[in-house]
Amino acid sequence: MAKALCNHGLRRTFLLYQISRDYVKSKTGFFHSCFVAPLVISGAMSDTPKPGVDNQKSEALSPSLRPPAPGVSPSSILCPPSSISSPDLRSFWLMFVVEFQNAFSDNTLKFLVTFFIVGVVASGEKRNALVPLVGAVFALPFILFSMLGGFFADRFSKRNVSVVIKCAEIGIMSIASVGLWLPSVALMLAAVFLMSTHSAIFGPTKYGMLPELLPEKKLSWGNGIFGLGTFSAIITGTIVAGTLSDLFAKRQVYSGGVLIVLALVGLSLCLAVSRLPAAAPHKQFRINFLGDFYSQMKMIRADYTLFLGAIGIAFLYFLGALLQPTILFYGKDILHLDDTHVGWLQAALALGIGLGSLAAGFLSGGKIEYGLVPVGMAGLTVFAASISWMKLTFYGMAGNLCALGFFGGFYSVPLNAIIQYRPDPRNKGAVIAASSLLTWIGVLLASGVYYLLGAICHFTSPQMFLAGAILSLIGTIYCLQLVPDSLVRFLFWLLTKSVYRIRVEGRDNIPERGGALFVCNHVSFVDAPLLMASTDRKIRFLMHREYYHLWWVRPFTKMLGLIPIASDLGPRELIESLHAAGQAVREHHVVCIFAEGQITRTGELAEFHRGFERIMRGTHAPIVPVALVGVWGSIFSFEGGKFFWKWPREFPYHVTIRYGEHLPPTATPEEVRGAVEALLSAR
Repeated sequence: MAKALCNHGLRRTFLLYQISRDYVKSKTGFFHSCFVAPLVISGAMSDTPKPGVDNQKSEALSPSLRPPAPGVSPSSILCPPSSISSPDLRSFWLMFVVEFQNAFSDNTLKFLVTFFIVGVVASGEKRNALVPLVGAVFALPFILFSMLGGFFADRFSKRNVSVVIKCAEIGIMSIASVGLWLPSVALMLAAVFLMSTHSAIFGPTKYGMLPELLPEKKLSWGNGIFGLGTFSAIITGTIVAGTLSDLFAKRQVYSGGVLIVLALVGLSLCLAVSRLPAAAPHKQFRINFLGDFYSQMKMIRADYTLFLGAIGIAFLYFLGALLQPTILFYGKDILHLDDTHVGWLQAALALGIGLGSLAAGFLSGGKIEYGLVPVGMAGLTVFAASISWMKLTFYGMAGNLCALGFFGGFYSVPLNAIIQYRPDPRNKGAVIAASSLLTWIGVLLASGVYYLLGAICHFTSPQMFLAGAILSLIGTIYCLQLVPDSLVRFLFWLLTKSVYRIRVEGRDNIPERGGALFVCNHVSFVDAPLLMASTDRKIRFLMHREYYHLWWVRPFTKMLGLIPIASDLGPRELIESLHAAGQAVREHHVVCIFAEGQITRTGELAEFHRGFERIMRGTHAPIVPVALVGVWGSIFSFEGGKFFWKWPREFPYHVTIRYGEHLPPTATPEEVRGAVEALLSAR
């Protein structure tokens, strides 16, 4: 699971989320690791932060199938869009094949060494020590050398860097072949370390080359194609590694020969790529990357939601790295599978991640849907636990792993989108690099935990899955304590995805940051959940005190930060309520008021009360007019003279939510009502 998840990385979530968001915003376009997305969206999928790409407009969910290299320098990530007028498609397709070969060979070598250790060298405690060591050796170079890769990508011609790296790969695969021939575990581990170092340095180069080969309008397409190729290569490499392990048995030197031939092919293709100038030939390398990491983490901690997102993603990669060798041992010890079929189990997990990421991207509806996080965590808990106690066949195990991966993708999409979306654009590259480095630290830590549980505590494979389920359950509970409104958002998400079909117009008018006051017409009892489902901004609603203090409503009021309004207690209490709402706006929250004061009894727009003028007094935030269209007639409206007790006109019920252009904080009730009325009558 680690390889598929780690290689799946932040890129994936960005792809599904950003492309769907950008399509709404720019009318042009749709997780790094989601290899299915490009098939559905014709390549509109963008990879994680790529050097030279404007990440606010070209990322979503994609794969180099590992967390984005921390070495991608912020300056590279935030550099101006490509100014290439005509694409160099020949060089692009050459690099596509090189990237496919690199990901395939990288993954194949890692699993060949793992299968060799499991089948030939070790058993019992020694096996439980050596297999996680492979994972640690694989992860460490991404922590140590990715920053160096970013420097090389900027300082020298990316084409020349690629050629040198591919020359090094031939030597690395030669070392691996000797290790497989002798056999020598030390040489094999050295080859894995060197190949991982090779990939860490190559990452910023290959993705940074895209803006130099393609014009800006082709960058999303190019990243999508690369994402598809990389994820496909990783799945294929996992399967082929098992096949080669079985096919050549004790003659694994032949497998090494295959990898050497592939490295030669990669080198010949790199030599055919067009020559490119260095992007920053005078750039100086900063050795103290840990100091940079510390300062970047301080920056992340300043934003509580962003910090939780980074920790959540690191936990997912930690869990994946913990369960990946467990899958291998389960297949060997419990199901008694050969290496080929164990490879298929790993592929089933990777497939589930892709499908889950794709589904989450569609269900998010062009916004960050925090409600998917507890869903994903719950799914990870359930299916990890089911594997631990159920007696499964090969196909049953494959199905459970696919489901486990599906919810892993579900969980990762909103968290990865947070990492891409919330940072200040000036610091986005630094934040993404720090988050990526944190995920690799999680992968490295998982190898140590696996050694502790497997080699010292003697956990069996089912017990290891149970440990993963317990960790997921603890994570779920902790998440709900830290962000309790995510559970409520999930419940509202279920409501709006099952009973309603929501269409959002004017999403561009929702402020991405800072305070704002939404002024909306009031049509039904579900107006607030509908508005919550239409945006990823947390909305604090004003609620009448009579409803606010109902025993079954009270738990949700605190979770959602609702503001009670006491219009029945006299002017002083009313002014205090409006002042609290105004203070929330000044503290950069989004507040929503239904200015009519009550749910309409006729379906028509009533007069707006003047209370929101006091809310906006002394603020500089905008007023956003909002119109709920089509809600009248639902069972929660007063159509027919009653709430609830009537049949809906259709199922699912279609609703449109329109956000209007900003009005100044000094706008009068008549002006705001006129704006809402215009939205209601718009076609």
